[in-house]
Amino acid sequence: MADAMKECPSCALDYDAEAHPDVCPYCGYEFPRQNPRLVWYAALFLLLMLIWLFW
Repeated sequence: MADAMKECPSCALDYDAEAHPDVCPYCGYEFPRQNPRLVWYAALFLLLMLIWLFW
C-alpha cells in the first residue's frame, strides 16, 4: 500500500499522514478537525436546494 503523504500548510513540508494524522511533526501545526455534524447539515441543505430547484 502506498504511503499517504500530506503537505503542511504552515511549513510546506511533506510528511507521512498515517504516522502523524493531526499534527505536523516538523513545525507542530495542528490540523483542524472537521465537525461531522456540519457535514450532515451541508448535505441536507444541498439536498433540499436540489429538491426545490427541480420541483
